[in-house]
Amino acid sequence: MPIRMGPFELIIILVIVIIIFGVGRLPEIGGAVGKAIREFRQSTAEPVKKEEPKESASKAEKAES
Repeated sequence: MPIRMGPFELIIILVIVIIIFGVGRLPEIGGAVGKAIREFRQSTAEPVKKEEPKESASKAEKAES
């Protein structure tokens, strides 16, 4: 069963959030949520980097010597 949220329900949720956190902290909370969403999107968009085996790293060090 999908949850239907109309404008009245959203207003009620907003009023409850304002009562709990206060008007002064809403910009801080909004900024933190926006930053978290942005970081999540960036981390999911980046390809997964595979670590090189340690053997090839030690061979590269020997070659530089």
